Amino acid sequence: MTYTLIALVALGCAVGADLFLFKTRMLLRKGFWTSYAIILPFQLLTNWWLTSRNIVMYRDSAIIGFRIASAPLEDLLFGFALILSVLSGWVYQGRR
Repeated sequence: MTYTLIALVALGCAVGADLFLFKTRMLLRKGFWTSYAIILPFQLLTNWWLTSRNIVMYRDSAIIGFRIASAPLEDLLFGFALILSVLSGWVYQGRR
């Protein structure tokens, strides 16, 4: 399984959990997108630092090849899925 496929599956699971399982609908909230805009620069900085120093490396056959700040696009997808999952879970648990 490639990192691209893993990132896409993680993204699909996070979106599905947000909209259908937890029904938190974080994706439709302005607050979510504001918090993501705050988190994203730090994610890009961390990804750049780890990948530009070859601390984290990716096999070319496992990724699409499009990079942002030296990290593959898949890192942004996977990071988005993680952030969405954590915030959805947090809101869902807070309701209980």
